[in-house]
Amino acid sequence: MSPSRATPAIRATAASRTTSSGSFHAGAPIPTLSAMRRQSHRYQTFPTTPPKTPLEQPSPPSDASSTASEDDNDETPLPVRQLLLLAFLSLAEQTALNSISPYLPDMVVSMPGIPPAEAGLYVGILASAFALAQLSTNFLWGYASDVIGRKPVLIMGTFALMCCFCVFGLCKQYWQIVVVHVAMGLLNGNAACVPTVLGEVTDRSNQSRAFTYLPVIYSLGSITGPALGGILVGKVGKEFPYLAPNILAAALLACSVVVVGIWFEETLDKSQVNFELPAWIQKVLSWLPSRKPPPRRHSWSARWPRARSHTQPLLSTGDSDDSDDEAEDDDEDTKLDPARSTWKELTSTTILVLCTYLVFQLSNISFNSLYPIFAATPPPAGRDLLPSKIGVSLSVAGLASIIFQAFLFQPFKTRMGNLGTYQLALLGLGISMLLMPWVGYADGEPLFGVGSGKLWLYLELGVVLILKNLCAVGGLSSVMLLITNSAPSHASLGSLNGLAQTLSALGRSIGPFVSGALFTLSTRIHPKGEALAWSLFGGLAICGWVASLFIHGAGLESDDWVGSEEASTEAESA
Repeated sequence: MSPSRATPAIRATAASRTTSSGSFHAGAPIPTLSAMRRQSHRYQTFPTTPPKTPLEQPSPPSDASSTASEDDNDETPLPVRQLLLLAFLSLAEQTALNSISPYLPDMVVSMPGIPPAEAGLYVGILASAFALAQLSTNFLWGYASDVIGRKPVLIMGTFALMCCFCVFGLCKQYWQIVVVHVAMGLLNGNAACVPTVLGEVTDRSNQSRAFTYLPVIYSLGSITGPALGGILVGKVGKEFPYLAPNILAAALLACSVVVVGIWFEETLDKSQVNFELPAWIQKVLSWLPSRKPPPRRHSWSARWPRARSHTQPLLSTGDSDDSDDEAEDDDEDTKLDPARSTWKELTSTTILVLCTYLVFQLSNISFNSLYPIFAATPPPAGRDLLPSKIGVSLSVAGLASIIFQAFLFQPFKTRMGNLGTYQLALLGLGISMLLMPWVGYADGEPLFGVGSGKLWLYLELGVVLILKNLCAVGGLSSVMLLITNSAPSHASLGSLNGLAQTLSALGRSIGPFVSGALFTLSTRIHPKGEALAWSLFGGLAICGWVASLFIHGAGLESDDWVGSEEASTEAESA
């Protein structure tokens, strides 16, 4: 094979070898072959090519164009083992978290001092406490994954969640439930780390398939979780009726910790994994006379030449003279800090995607918080369903989501694109929330005189829940792709996902509290007081859909989008 016809994967592998050999230092381990293979597709998700070392000669323009034309239709094989391990981890986590929703209203009401009429408010406080705790630490977890690696963050977060579920079923006071929910949010950073790993092990040719699986796992968790929580309640005795589902959830999380700890491969390059303290902490430590700030270790991103000059030297070694001026040192500090770099490199497109993602999650979590309260509340504000019925309804909707995601979503997204799918998801989410308060009652008159009121209630609930779930999983898949494809650079991917999950947690901290308070207020409004909360958040989702119509920018779509082929055909014909 001639050099001009080398595939991108081969050239990337050669580049990784050059980089490794050019960055050896005393005591550094020799790169393994598996690490070189992983580096061959590490950065292809992003619209710009990986930065090159001074030892790596760029290919001629003609070579690049010929190679690109040959590989347009090639798809990089998916790392199946890595994805299966992430799938198992996500399934265990989603099963555990979703197992709470069917019995949480009853659990809250059973606590001393909680008025049954205000159950919605107290349930909303719990969900908001969990999301608010995530809000305060998600960005830090994303930053930590850029510093210490993805695998440690995944293991620590899952282990902490397991510990929380071990004690959740033993709670007998409302404040104890609040403390456990806050701990769940503070100590689990998987929401920011899992999308980061997906972005690292995929490129634009296969990212659609990889990112599609995650909402499938979430949908599967929305089946197993509610079924687990609704069916196992009360199976361990009357003193701790909610212990059984929590024990099983903790066991699943423990298994995922062991499996990921043994078989998962770190996706962050070892030269990027360092324990350097952030710059602001080093400055604080420098003010203390009794100790010196820890020595700075250069991160992987600093090994590349700066964008403003391709002739500057690589990292200075221990015996090189300190010739850089103060301005260069400040610039180096910025390059070494992914969090600061992320803030500076955000584009208007990325900001708009993040803002609409905030609205999407605010509306989505408000629906998830409102539905169990709405379904369990006696008429006229609610529909008076038992926890088992609530769990079954959520599981059926989750099953429909899996079927859609497995067989229909990919062709749909290929036709509509990431952005078009996301826009339709926001619109459908708003419509489903506007429809929910208008479902019938179990003892109501059947429509068209056919069947019974209970049959029509279940049918209408099923239609609305399925519509909402399809929009939720489709919107989540597409917005994760939009966020990943709009990332300024690979070095900031973990921080950007941490920022996205921080905004998501902000929406999820506001939504449950406000929706629960509004639903509590709606029980005193007649008629159709339940429409107050549903209509407010449904209208908010519609506003998010309108804002999403203004998202535009190059590089947001995946390679499998049909629109890209149509655009290239039109350009050639013109």
